[in-house]
Amino acid sequence: MTSEENQKPEEKKIKVDIDDETAQGVYANLAMSNFSKEEFILDFVFIQPQVAKGKIRSRVVMSPQNAKRLAQMLTRNVEEYEKKMGSMGDNNQFPGINLSVN
Repeated sequence: MTSEENQKPEEKKIKVDIDDETAQGVYANLAMSNFSKEEFILDFVFIQPQVAKGKIRSRVVMSPQNAKRLAQMLTRNVEEYEKKMGSMGDNNQFPGINLSVN
């Protein structure tokens, strides 16, 4: 093996900026997903208790490849969270909600 074969490809460094409003974040207690061949659409919704209406607070559109990377990242983060904080339990039941998106 030559020294060139031993070298790893150079990692690119990307600087990511965030404006003040985005840095504040938004709270969502429901996430919905839809997809087509070309994209995934993730909607983050806030539903107030005792109110039969919610509002989409944020929408993220991404390619299927990036959606898969997001799913893998979330899986790793949940596993790491549970290692540090303990199990979240297995109550993965979805609430009995019938959604209508207008």
